[in-house]
Amino acid sequence: MERRDFLQSSLALPFMPSSLRQRTFVPEEELVIERSVEGQPHAGKVLAAIQPHCDDIPIFAGGTVAKLISEGYTGYLIRITNDDHAGVGTTPGEVILNNEKDNEAVAKRLGLSKVYDLGYRNHRMDNISIVELRSRLIFLIRLLKIDTIISYDPWGHYEENPDHYVTASAVEAARWMSGGRLDYPEHFDAGLSPHTVSELYYFARGPQLVNRIVDISRHIDTKVAANRANVTQGPGGENGSRLKTRLAKEGKSLDILGSTDEEANLNYIKHIMLDIDSERLRGIPSDRELGEKYDLEWAECFYYRGPRESKLERYIEEHAR
Repeated sequence: MERRDFLQSSLALPFMPSSLRQRTFVPEEELVIERSVEGQPHAGKVLAAIQPHCDDIPIFAGGTVAKLISEGYTGYLIRITNDDHAGVGTTPGEVILNNEKDNEAVAKRLGLSKVYDLGYRNHRMDNISIVELRSRLIFLIRLLKIDTIISYDPWGHYEENPDHYVTASAVEAARWMSGGRLDYPEHFDAGLSPHTVSELYYFARGPQLVNRIVDISRHIDTKVAANRANVTQGPGGENGSRLKTRLAKEGKSLDILGSTDEEANLNYIKHIMLDIDSERLRGIPSDRELGEKYDLEWAECFYYRGPRESKLERYIEEHAR
């Protein structure tokens, strides 16, 4: 049995880190390692990071968003819900406001140009009209001329949050319908035109087919900063400083937490949430563990779909006289 076949078989499960068991990796010859590049090769392209809640993109794809923005993309953050029942606040209205502020801070730290909040109720998206959501996303794709989308995988297995799987389904439908000349023709009277999304980076919390590993080593601190902005419901609270204080009372300390409370809060995200305790806190592979598997320092994984090569055009190029 060859190594790649063994790694994808049930025989390999006892020898694999538990946090990697829920990912199925394509054969090595098909797996793409996307590394950071110099300059801005993506200048002129548009990226949309689409998330149900203000902590989804920072946790699962913050490094990749930061990488693509640094390489020339103009980016937008689209949040589907208002996060009204997720996080700190004495009333739903206060929770909404706190999350809105956090979401704006996330966009700023990732280098995204603008935020679009669609305002659906938190944890109630299985009760909305998915046709309405799809049409709003099609409008934004055409308006912003989005080339690349990062969002939840519509084929991710065992996703328990309705906001996640409804968003994923709407995004997948909208990204291909947006290129149609007969869907929502009133858009064209408003000056828009059909526009096709050419690249997709899909992430998941549960089992997922992975065909792309993105090296985020240069951008790990930006990812940490984006997560630090999620004070209301994400990891951006005082987790590190609280742990530091608790250990001090016990006469202990952890070097990875640093010396100040703010260092502890940032290092908690980097070394505990994204590494040591990733499986418990996020339910996905550690960014460091995943990177190490592919000789990288830090990495994120996705199911990626890009432009399809035309065999006809390739044939014409090779044989036309």
